[in-house]
Amino acid sequence: MDDTRWLTPDELRAWTRFVAVVELLPGILDSQLQRDAELSHFEYFVLAMLSESPQRTLRMTGLASATNATLPRLSHVVSRLEKRGFVERTACAEDRRATNATLTDAGWRKVVETAPGHVETVRENVLEPLTEEDVADLDRVMGRVLAKLDPEHRFNAAVTRTD
Repeated sequence: MDDTRWLTPDELRAWTRFVAVVELLPGILDSQLQRDAELSHFEYFVLAMLSESPQRTLRMTGLASATNATLPRLSHVVSRLEKRGFVERTACAEDRRATNATLTDAGWRKVVETAPGHVETVRENVLEPLTEEDVADLDRVMGRVLAKLDPEHRFNAAVTRTD
């Protein structure tokens, strides 16, 4: 006896569209950032998370959580960003076992220069096709999915809140 709860036609269509967006959007974001700033989307995300942190600094473990990255992946990316002068790693004053990542002045300038083009790409490809009600629905729906995927709210901690 087959107990599989197969997707309904409506669920299958929604799922297929969601997967298509998940597959297509990273390439669009990466292409724009590579062309305009010589950064991958993940590199930009790391810089952006540091730019929004107090003193533009986070422990590497906190930055890994904020970017939903493993420490080895993050360490590799931070090394590349260090070589370009955008990030600096230092020992954490509060806990010498920990390492901090700090956005340098050059990294701050890179974020400031890069943000307008990135925002325009997000706006053009994701937000402009939507109504205000659609944006509210997207926020609500993605909030529910994120709550299921990240019950400890590690990734959600990086989301700016207006409430």
